Amino acid sequence: MVSKIYTPRIKELYESTIVDKLTEEFKYTNSMQVPRLDKIVINMGVGEAAADSKKINLAVEELEAISGQKPVITKAKKSIANFKLREGMAVGTKVTLRKIRMYEFIDRLITIALPRVRDFRGLSVKSFDGNGNYALGIKEHIIFPEINYDKVESIRGMDVIICTTANTDDEAKALLRELNFPFRN
Repeated sequence: MVSKIYTPRIKELYESTIVDKLTEEFKYTNSMQVPRLDKIVINMGVGEAAADSKKINLAVEELEAISGQKPVITKAKKSIANFKLREGMAVGTKVTLRKIRMYEFIDRLITIALPRVRDFRGLSVKSFDGNGNYALGIKEHIIFPEINYDKVESIRGMDVIICTTANTDDEAKALLRELNFPFRN
């Protein structure tokens, strides 16, 4: 008996329809030229961790619940006296998602989290970096269903960077639009 290996819904959508649409739209000659998702980096800055080291542990737990993967603690590269910051102090946490976890996160972001944002009017199309990568900021991490609102001490923001193999912003925009990203008109 052969069991079917699990593939995320977004990856199946990509392989079944998006590759053909993008090949037709951009006239690719090889299937490897078609842009695809490479990785997702989620960064959560915790500035108050300089005063209270327990805050960074809470941020790590929350980011781990959101991403399904253990985050890395980021440390200050140099001392800044005005911020009461010394070199090597924990200032945030980040995680890099690839393969199945990346597709699962994208699916939850598009279908569950973004619709829960208050006064959501769509994502900006100006957040591409020129190399086919897209960055978006989330003001409240509590939009993810994995976070229990009653146990949250403080609401934190986070940055989500979506890295693609696209060469231009137009190719990346077409890829993300086909993945049902809710861009503003």
